[in-house]
Amino acid sequence: MDKRQLGRSGLEVSALGLGCMGLSFGFGPATNRSKAVELIRAAFDRGVTFFDTAEVYGPYLNEEVVGEALAPVRDHVVIATKFGFTFGDDGKQQVLSSRPDHIRLAVEGMLKRLKTDVIDLLYQHRVDPEVPIEDVAGTVKELIQAGKVKHFGLSEAGEQTIRRAHAVQPLAALQSEYSMWWREPEERILPTLEELGIGFVPFSPLGKGFLTGAIAQNAVFGSDDFRSKVPRFTPEALQANQPLVDALGAIARSKGATLAQVALAWLLAQKPWIVPIPGTTKLHRLGENLGSAEVELTETELQHIDQALANVEIHGDRYPAALKPTA
Repeated sequence: MDKRQLGRSGLEVSALGLGCMGLSFGFGPATNRSKAVELIRAAFDRGVTFFDTAEVYGPYLNEEVVGEALAPVRDHVVIATKFGFTFGDDGKQQVLSSRPDHIRLAVEGMLKRLKTDVIDLLYQHRVDPEVPIEDVAGTVKELIQAGKVKHFGLSEAGEQTIRRAHAVQPLAALQSEYSMWWREPEERILPTLEELGIGFVPFSPLGKGFLTGAIAQNAVFGSDDFRSKVPRFTPEALQANQPLVDALGAIARSKGATLAQVALAWLLAQKPWIVPIPGTTKLHRLGENLGSAEVELTETELQHIDQALANVEIHGDRYPAALKPTA
């Protein structure tokens, strides 16, 4: 697989990464551990060198799985993880916390779970309005100087937060949602990243599964599936958003590709420093997703896609009101 540089950081990764969250968290029961390890190793065998996890996925379980899976090839991969939460008295309730002492404590746990002596890319998972971003960036800078972290990133942060953090400790990457059905980053975020030389790592590049065309309009999600709480996945919203899948399907058929492959190829074509991280629990979907790196969209095809997207109105918020991130 081709490699890409995340901005001007010097951090080189495969053009597509693997988002590992869904193996342990967010979309139903955790995948059997041995099967999860098998899938992560299969991704590496197929050229993936960039793996994304976080302490909140489980919590903690996903980091342990990623650490086990990648231990034999640790020197050949880039592992990204995230701090930014405590987990309440029940060990599960997510409470924002980016206090410097908590960041340092979190990193010690990450190093053990990931079976490594350094974290390649450390993100703040969500902006904590109670802690100045300069304090967060300064703490990560100290961890970099101590040799425990190599690169710093933010997730779901706004333009001014990005600029303030970058002034203290240069950012290698921003991770935020970006796909054909969530294009808000194009307005202010992508120009800011290009100006500052920061890479962009889109999560949910397949719209949490919607852009694959595999989600029925009457789909019902279990209580342990995050999508059961997302307004964009109500039956009414799924039906209203079906024209996007129809438009994507027509384009995919003309390319002899799948919907997922075109959706990912479209992202790869936006900027050379964009590295999507699709996730999956299935080996055949892994192969399909990675095949998108071989799908080349011409300028004419990209224009046709943009015209098709412009004619589709997306319905439903991407987060419940209580979970909307602070920028």
